[in-house]
Amino acid sequence: MLRWLIVVLLMLIVFSGLQPWLQKLGFGRLPGDFRFRLFRREWFLPITSTLLLSMLASLVAKWL
Repeated sequence: MLRWLIVVLLMLIVFSGLQPWLQKLGFGRLPGDFRFRLFRREWFLPITSTLLLSMLASLVAKWL
């Protein structure tokens, strides 16, 4: 369980950095990706995209 939590948190960090590039591919607009305004700032929680990219990374790691 702790490994998955670490993987998801790392993917959130990576996803935040690569967000402009990945939006061109359609990530960040999936159902379950939340975008809201709070304290005059726009917040973005890409939960579904993070899980999808995490599973993809896991499959690639197991395949190699």
